[in-house]
Amino acid sequence: MGVARDVVDFWFDPLCPWAWMTSRWIVEVEKVRDIEVRWRVMSLAVLNEGRDLPADYRTMLDGAWGPVRVVVAAASLHGEEVVGPLYAALGTRRHPGGRTDTEAIVAESLAEVGLPADLARFATSDEYDAQLRASHQRAIDLVGNEVGTPVVAFNGTAFFGPVITPAPRGEAAGRLWDGFALITSVPGFYELKRTRVQGPIFD
Repeated sequence: MGVARDVVDFWFDPLCPWAWMTSRWIVEVEKVRDIEVRWRVMSLAVLNEGRDLPADYRTMLDGAWGPVRVVVAAASLHGEEVVGPLYAALGTRRHPGGRTDTEAIVAESLAEVGLPADLARFATSDEYDAQLRASHQRAIDLVGNEVGTPVVAFNGTAFFGPVITPAPRGEAAGRLWDGFALITSVPGFYELKRTRVQGPIFD
């Protein structure tokens, strides 16, 4: 019988550029460490419900519902294994691609990963909102409310972040992972932070 692989649960919102940066790091870690990544959704729109926010940020959040709803519907109807590839397709267009035409991004991404075009209709439907909120809440239950995206859990111990730019590659990604894994093994470790002075650097 083989040794069980370490499990990484990665919660993201497709609109968050920092979650995208961290996700590209995790993809690199998969290449150099024996981990199993399970892609999960959380929602900036849900996270910020009821909060007093600047008008431009509120407008952005109103547009955040569509992509994450489509991802949840795709997972519900076609299996959890489609989440990672669909996120990669959405994120590549929006973040390094610099695009904001959400409807076209969703349509192209569904086509790229071989999912039915009809899934796009769930962007404006609340049919799977219960599943979306449940996935989001699982992340919040692990880390608390004072977080954003991403939330990364290693064998069940979760943190917001890491927030990184650019995403390390190869063994550098593995070394950062080793440090993250070590932190999760310390029960009393809660926070490590400094002010961000640089925006996301997309490859």
